[in-house]
Amino acid sequence: MPGLSPFPFTLTFTFSSRRPMPDFRVHCQPTDPAAREIRLSSEESHHLVVVNRCARGDAIVAFDGRGHEWICECADPAKSATVLRVKEFRPAQPRHGAITLAQSLPKGATMDEIVRQATEIGAARIVPLITERTQVHLEGDRANKKIEKWYTTAIEAAKQCGNPWLPEIAPIQKLTDFLPTTGDYDLKLVASLHAGTTSLKSALTHYRSHHARLPQRILWLVGPEGDFSPTEMTALIMSSFAPISLGPLVLRCDTAAICALSILNHELSTN
Repeated sequence: MPGLSPFPFTLTFTFSSRRPMPDFRVHCQPTDPAAREIRLSSEESHHLVVVNRCARGDAIVAFDGRGHEWICECADPAKSATVLRVKEFRPAQPRHGAITLAQSLPKGATMDEIVRQATEIGAARIVPLITERTQVHLEGDRANKKIEKWYTTAIEAAKQCGNPWLPEIAPIQKLTDFLPTTGDYDLKLVASLHAGTTSLKSALTHYRSHHARLPQRILWLVGPEGDFSPTEMTALIMSSFAPISLGPLVLRCDTAAICALSILNHELSTN
């Protein structure tokens, strides 16, 4: 009717002078579980206080990347050395298994995204590799700076997704140097476009039928654009890697990495 509000109710807005208390996440150095106070690095302090505008009294979760978390409140929001007051120590649930991603270095910034997503999924270790068809070659200071950047990327990913574990990021190394160090894995798998592959499900089923359990330490190896060379694939098979197909489509190396990590993580966590 004319003159009546089209809404049969009244909206009332209330504004508070104090913003809601957020639940910030910060990375801290390994700390005594019984610590009553945590002092953050200058980088973490700056990001928390200047970028995220954390204030005194705000709730914060600090984690060390090793499965330990501390429920805290901000005691001193100093821009270069924030101090947190610990209220509770909270250990994370143990991992169901440890998955290592060994990734031949892709072009551009693709490795940054692989590290981010691998951290979110829960990879325990990431090994950047140089293979015959790798088009990116990093040495010396450039290699060290890249590893530092990837570690920072992993920290930011863990903050965002709530993962209390950070992956170890190994030095960049040649595939030929890496292979002799892979003897301790329960199951070694390589993404392959060559003939004679099996499915990821079949490889896990085969392992379980012979060991009455799922593997606890898995290595997933992904080649560069253009896949591994025939010589490399022969060396991998001789080193007990099972060639795995992820389906009839040719996947990008980053897609192959994350697809398999997701499946493996799901299988380990549900069995």
